[in-house]
Amino acid sequence: MHKIKSIPFEKTGYFTNIIVDYLAKNEKVVPFYQNFPDIIGFKSQINEKSKSFSNSSRKIVIESLEDQYHNFEISDKTKQNISLLKDTNTFTVTTGHQLNLFTGPLYFLYKIVSTINLAKRLKKELPESNFVPVYWMASEDHDFEEIQFFNFKEEKISWNRESKGAVGRLSLEKFDNVLEDFYNQLGKSRNAKDLIELFKKSYLEHENLTDATRFLANNLFGEYGLVILDGDDRVLKEQFIPYVKEELLDQICFKEVSKTNKELAKDYKVQVNPREINLFYLDSNLRERIVFDDGLYKIFNTNLTFTKEEILQEVEDFPEKFSPNVLMRSLYQEVILPNLCYIGGGGEIAYWLEMKNFFESQKVPFPILLLRNSVLLIPEKQLIKLEKLDISEEEIFSKQEELVAKKVSHISEINIDLSEEKQKLETMFAKLEELSNKTDQSFSGAVKAQSKKQQNGLKNLEKRLLKAQKRKHKELVNRIIILQNELFPNRSLQERNANFSEFYNEIGDELINGLLENIDPLNFKFDIIKT
Repeated sequence: MHKIKSIPFEKTGYFTNIIVDYLAKNEKVVPFYQNFPDIIGFKSQINEKSKSFSNSSRKIVIESLEDQYHNFEISDKTKQNISLLKDTNTFTVTTGHQLNLFTGPLYFLYKIVSTINLAKRLKKELPESNFVPVYWMASEDHDFEEIQFFNFKEEKISWNRESKGAVGRLSLEKFDNVLEDFYNQLGKSRNAKDLIELFKKSYLEHENLTDATRFLANNLFGEYGLVILDGDDRVLKEQFIPYVKEELLDQICFKEVSKTNKELAKDYKVQVNPREINLFYLDSNLRERIVFDDGLYKIFNTNLTFTKEEILQEVEDFPEKFSPNVLMRSLYQEVILPNLCYIGGGGEIAYWLEMKNFFESQKVPFPILLLRNSVLLIPEKQLIKLEKLDISEEEIFSKQEELVAKKVSHISEINIDLSEEKQKLETMFAKLEELSNKTDQSFSGAVKAQSKKQQNGLKNLEKRLLKAQKRKHKELVNRIIILQNELFPNRSLQERNANFSEFYNEIGDELINGLLENIDPLNFKFDIIKT
């Protein structure tokens, strides 16, 4: 594998204005973050976090991790990283992701590779400190429909079952059918056998989805020192009790994020709107919102109710039953970890940008936000096709209709671009407009109507010419469409659709090794990598 090209995110057409402006340090976004993801920013962040994170908190994190890794074989590098957390000059860089079946879309890998490589880069640039890459498992999420499948080529491999409560607690009984579906798609190669063995060990030899995901991520990335943390942990949640109580009593998150969103909405689309209480009640087969109504705390869709005194006592007695939503989870993470940076996708960075003022109200340092790396993997045979079709790496990101029109126009023996004629028409009617100003208003209206009619006529002629040339060059059009659909399934980014197994089946361990060698988390560009 090797990198062919890196394209600025804004030129791909797949990233929102707020992300493009954030990376460009646009003044409209500056008020919504603290330190930027560069070496100067990390130096400042280390200084801020050092002042706020205690040795006792470090001890608790280590004890919790050691307990979570009980019965798991872990690499020497991961053991070393967990041990390093006891030192006051050690900090984490963190990414998080749902417990998607067999990692889900490719960007799961890109998130973790970005995190591992950021820790390496920071150690090189700031050798006096240590940096530990952390994958936060979103085991408390309950959106099972989002995680119950992965795509292998054009087939969907699904885990069909009923689900209630936190997905991480789901039992893996009767998983054989999923394995059989996957096996039937893979083939008989050595890499296929390795994938099936990994699938078996992950999902048939563990009791729940959290343990299966830990085993899978540890198998793929453990040798690089990745530390995997599950927030669904009583010991860790005990550290978060004061923040849970304040959320229940004062709804600070709602107040602060709402104010920030009002400012953000002046220029950008708001990613997440806060609820009055941003907590769920978590129990066996249950994860439901906590709402305050008529003087009582009620668990949505149940008959459970608490007075103020009762729910505060419940937090003290059973902190593990209080599950943060997407906004409060961000605070939870920064409270329990000596963290400097969160690495996430565009949607994640967008909602993190809503929370700076909320963090300040809680006196918790707001982390650096880093957009994860994005990658388009192109096999050599598809590169050859691109060259034959005279399509550049930048052009392949174009909307399909625009790409087809451009290439058909390029090879057409007649000029189907009527821009010159449109310009002449505009000039002619501009003169007529001047003449009309010297007569009466009715003539001016007639000129404008005729101008619009003629311009529309030229546009329709242009469309008909293009349509005719598409028919004439049908084979070229089909080849372009097929190739782009292969690289951009469902007309979306490859990384949002394809699963890593599709590429691992072809190139094996070279996939992850190649990503680690070619991805630079501080590059701020979309990478195109030949496989």
